[in-house]
Amino acid sequence: QVQLVESGGDLVEPGGSLRLYCRVFGTLSRIGTMAWFRQAPGKQRELVSSITRDGREGYAEAVKGRFTISRDNDKNTISLQMNRLNFEDTAVYYCNDLNGHFEWGQGTQVTVSS
Repeated sequence: QVQLVESGGDLVEPGGSLRLYCRVFGTLSRIGTMAWFRQAPGKQRELVSSITRDGREGYAEAVKGRFTISRDNDKNTISLQMNRLNFEDTAVYYCNDLNGHFEWGQGTQVTVSS
């Protein structure tokens, strides 16, 4: 049973940066593509970024060039570096495998506000 715990969310001003972490309680190296998702108030959960087991990255158009996903199989951690944050990035951020196979964690709140 894989457990996912997200952290790193905070209140940040527009243009600021945050780094999110997803601790995977399981063997990350055995898991395929992992991803970050987000859900803004009143909206459906959406895919933000993904990373394959061997490190190939994918990004939604809205975050391309601003966000960077990374994966450390030894530390069982997925990270998301978020730069040049804007109001539209405000959401609860979750990690999971690309198909949402595992039980969703609590997520971590990112609020972009001046």
